[in-house]
Amino acid sequence: MSAAAIALPQEVWRPKANPWLIAVVVSLAAFMEVLDTSIANVALPHIAGNLGASNDQSTWVLTSYLVANAIVLPISGWLVTIFGRKRFFMTCLTIFTVSSLLCGIAPSLGLLLFFRILQGAGGGGLQPMVQAILADTFPPEKRGLAFSLYGITAVCAPAIGPTLGGWMTDSYSWRWIFFINLPVGIAALFLVYKLVEDPPYLKRVAKGGIKLDYIGFSLLALGVGALQIMLDKGQEDDWFGSHFIVTLAITAAVCLTALVLYEWFHKDPIVDVRLFKNRNFATANMMLFMVGAMAFATTVLMPEFLQTIMGYTAENAGLVLSAAAILLLFELPFVGRLTSVFQLRYLIAFGWFGLAIGMYVSVLQFNQEMSFGHATWLRIVQYVPLGFVFVPTTTAAYIGIQREKSNAVAGLVNFTRNIGSSVGTSVVTTIIARRSQFHQIALGDHINPYSTQFRNTLNGLTQQLNHAGLSLPDAQRQALARIYAGLQSQASTLSYIDTYWILSICCACMFFFSFLLVKNDPRPGGNVSLH
Repeated sequence: MSAAAIALPQEVWRPKANPWLIAVVVSLAAFMEVLDTSIANVALPHIAGNLGASNDQSTWVLTSYLVANAIVLPISGWLVTIFGRKRFFMTCLTIFTVSSLLCGIAPSLGLLLFFRILQGAGGGGLQPMVQAILADTFPPEKRGLAFSLYGITAVCAPAIGPTLGGWMTDSYSWRWIFFINLPVGIAALFLVYKLVEDPPYLKRVAKGGIKLDYIGFSLLALGVGALQIMLDKGQEDDWFGSHFIVTLAITAAVCLTALVLYEWFHKDPIVDVRLFKNRNFATANMMLFMVGAMAFATTVLMPEFLQTIMGYTAENAGLVLSAAAILLLFELPFVGRLTSVFQLRYLIAFGWFGLAIGMYVSVLQFNQEMSFGHATWLRIVQYVPLGFVFVPTTTAAYIGIQREKSNAVAGLVNFTRNIGSSVGTSVVTTIIARRSQFHQIALGDHINPYSTQFRNTLNGLTQQLNHAGLSLPDAQRQALARIYAGLQSQASTLSYIDTYWILSICCACMFFFSFLLVKNDPRPGGNVSLH
């Protein structure tokens, strides 16, 4: 049966409520969940201090959420076949909202981690269900515009999270970063109940008897859990210098490889890995993996540099990110409209080209003397082109896929993007640490008693400090300390520049991979019969 014949009954179905009202309501729920992945970052020292934990222990507040989230994402399509999409979506929303309340009132770190696991599990079903609901609510020619609204949650929320979290923690308490979810979650739950409905084909599927794939779920939970913890703790534990990280890497590799092989031949797979036989779907997933990596890598790089090297507060560093996020709010609907005019792969190629240029400009302009305005402008050129990649790529992932598979598609593409986010964050933090050590050694070679420039600098600083009131020995020690601090600062800056070089090369490679995507006809009905 052709894709057109399969899609025909679904094309006739339309939700009773206004599609755009549905889109706003479900995107609100997704925004709340994505925001929670980054809003807690800046509050970790406050959480540790309030609950009597170390800083290392407090990082599990992030890791526990990400692990639970990552396990649920790829199986969300399978869970829909059991519960029905609306019921599953409302269940996830309820779990997320209630566990947010429990996180806010948690009296100890152990209970907070347990509630964060529940919150991550509930949140794991929200993003893919929002995307699947939009895919079924809108016809193919309008999906791009609908996904632009979803893009606001997926791309803008991570940039807004640290700023909002920092402000709430400083002004009130870290507990309010969880309490803020309550009114939004309750309102979204009520509106979803009133407005959202399952299409007829989902009601048919939900009635079928389905057996739990215990082996598949066990392999998934172990593999994804080990991978996520490895990515989160790798740099902290010196990667493969740690037996713990090596064990996690082996566990992840064995379990995930076994999962793919087992699910490929399983009659009712918990993860539909056979979707990757579609070249277009596989390519779109690779693109979304890189979107997640780029979005979070740059979101980590800029504020970290501003705070550690230039002395910005968390709030001011967050404000640098906010300008690009605001511009993206206006850009995404524009990109959504373009998807009905131009082939998706051309828009995606343009986005990757823009990102490559933005990263290259950062290589040339990144330094310790840049102003707040200059840093904001660099953030804009690094981040705004992502809109031209995210919306068209998300739309392209559905081309040639049966509507009955939309829930599985949504779960896998969101899983891929989230894993990309973790990989991107781990890679850039590792590159910065390793390249900083390299540059420190290289620059240190020039600091020796035989260097005229070093002696002149040391003597000049010593005299200044001596005239300021320090004794000569103290002035000399202070001068040496300042020179070493300057060396460390220069080495760190060079490591950031190296990282932007690597990101620029990756974006340039993605520009060429964009043309692996199939040609699509952006006119109404043009996507339906494409394979």
